[in-house]
Amino acid sequence: MIIAVLVCFGIPYAIRLKKIYNGEIIANIPDPEKYPVMGVDVSRYQGKIDWSVIASQNVTFAFIKATEGSSHQDPCFAENWQEVKKTNIYSGAYHFFSFESSGETQAQNFIQTVGDLENTNLPPVVDLEFYGDYSDSPLSRKETQEILDALLKQLEEYYHVKPIIYTTTKAYYHYMLGGGYSDYPLWFRNTYQEPFVNWSFWQYSDKGKLNGYDGVQQDCREMCIDLNVYHSSYESFLEEFSLPEVTTETLDHTDEKEEKESKT
Repeated sequence: MIIAVLVCFGIPYAIRLKKIYNGEIIANIPDPEKYPVMGVDVSRYQGKIDWSVIASQNVTFAFIKATEGSSHQDPCFAENWQEVKKTNIYSGAYHFFSFESSGETQAQNFIQTVGDLENTNLPPVVDLEFYGDYSDSPLSRKETQEILDALLKQLEEYYHVKPIIYTTTKAYYHYMLGGGYSDYPLWFRNTYQEPFVNWSFWQYSDKGKLNGYDGVQQDCREMCIDLNVYHSSYESFLEEFSLPEVTTETLDHTDEKEEKESKT
């Protein structure tokens, strides 16, 4: 068993497994030294968010729900998208994939809602996961990939960057593995242990607790928020997504731009 782990995943992963086995670390809690870049993802469930408070808690990036399907917009998106710009948090907008409408109309919904991106924004995200009746009766791999491919193509053509794909273990193996999506940055959900796949972002908890919001996550009785990490260093994070380092001067220029726009 140990030899198989060494061959497949290398010595660092084998050491981590041993620490988990010995109770030295918890399987679903990322090592902060290895993964120092932390982020959150939010939607209407977090209610009113004070982004300056969120930013003060070592949060580097945030994915904000924008749209779902061909016609739905998250009611908190516009305010969150505007307010997060006043902090040093790098923000990205995400779209919840629908099995029930075309990729073209879903892309149009996202583009019309989010608009153009700024240099401190992460690429658009497509959230591919099972929901409702599709959990027990999944749409076929072929039908789903046709919708997904059209959606990704439209977003890439408009934003000139490959979208990030968020997915779960079940959806990944059902639709993505071997489907030609290896060039897309992967945001992987696994609240039990570090994913075995090649991920860029890891959503490791949907029961996180931070200060700065007054809503609750779905099926969570307490003030919960999703927690994530990036797979490497802060410098790699900036380089991978061509992001400038946000400084106080950068934020001052943003405030000046918004003030001018409000007067015109």
